[in-house]
Amino acid sequence: MQQRVLVTGGAGFIGSNFIRYLLSMDASYAVVNLDKLTYAGNLDNLKDIENNPQYKFVKGDICDAALVDSLVATARFDAIINFAAESHVDRSILSAGEFVQTDVFGTYVLLEAVKKHKIKRYIQISTDEVYGSIEKGAFTEESTLAPNSPYAASKAGGDLLARAYFKTHNLPVIITRSSNNYGPYQYPEKLIPLFVTNAIENTPLPLYGDGKNVRDWLYVEDNSCAIEMVLQKGKDGEIYNIGGEAEEQNLVVAEKILQLLGKPRTLIKSVPDRLGHDRRYALNCEKVKKLGWRQNAEFGRGLEKTVNWYVAHRPWWEKIKQK
Repeated sequence: MQQRVLVTGGAGFIGSNFIRYLLSMDASYAVVNLDKLTYAGNLDNLKDIENNPQYKFVKGDICDAALVDSLVATARFDAIINFAAESHVDRSILSAGEFVQTDVFGTYVLLEAVKKHKIKRYIQISTDEVYGSIEKGAFTEESTLAPNSPYAASKAGGDLLARAYFKTHNLPVIITRSSNNYGPYQYPEKLIPLFVTNAIENTPLPLYGDGKNVRDWLYVEDNSCAIEMVLQKGKDGEIYNIGGEAEEQNLVVAEKILQLLGKPRTLIKSVPDRLGHDRRYALNCEKVKKLGWRQNAEFGRGLEKTVNWYVAHRPWWEKIKQK
């Protein structure tokens, strides 16, 4: 039986890849994509599926309660999956208000719609950054939240609100927290697409501080697979960490990108460190593995696929960078 799914923020990087993943599963899903089309929302991300009869785009803001209520009331969704978020740490340091509005108030609006219209499943897409930094070991789903940037704090606020609606109203809420995603269609302000596109153009790769900050890298299609598995098999009220188990220093990532492109290491340029820059992220993913999930793309292969995609899709990212 076909499931009707509302994906919010589906014109962004992870959301668009997730929609494409759902629609690749025969006729299992019909998807409505609600996206405000902020600077990072890009309908070019979905050109290949825009005429798919199982897909529909609606332009709108998750903070618009009347729009959300009308859409959910008429479409009879089986599930809502909330990717919509302001997500760039540097931007949150300069202007935190937009992050609080979308990531917290927008989540509230969606939860109210779930409650009013008795939606069977709501998935809040979150991030490992809500846990803060960890020197050794890995965060579990029970780890204390200790966000260190306004972005991470706004995502933690949305998570806590979702948890409260599960506890208070018994809503069918699930939270996923993934590590750093990478892959096709990622807005080129994030580390990997910025470094790849800069290297292609023979311009410097701006590396924060000493470059030894560690991130766990997760190929976006593997995250999509995990989220779909949580949609089908996850338990209400639970949190699921989704990590790539591929910890790398930012400096090493930069060097690997340059090697793949045959570019000189001299393109790496050290810049002053970011305020509140977390040193290391790591996730324990045993819980989602118990649902049957396994990642398919180890980091070396995933990075090569990603670099090749940006090489082959220069018009996509050149148009963005020209802005």
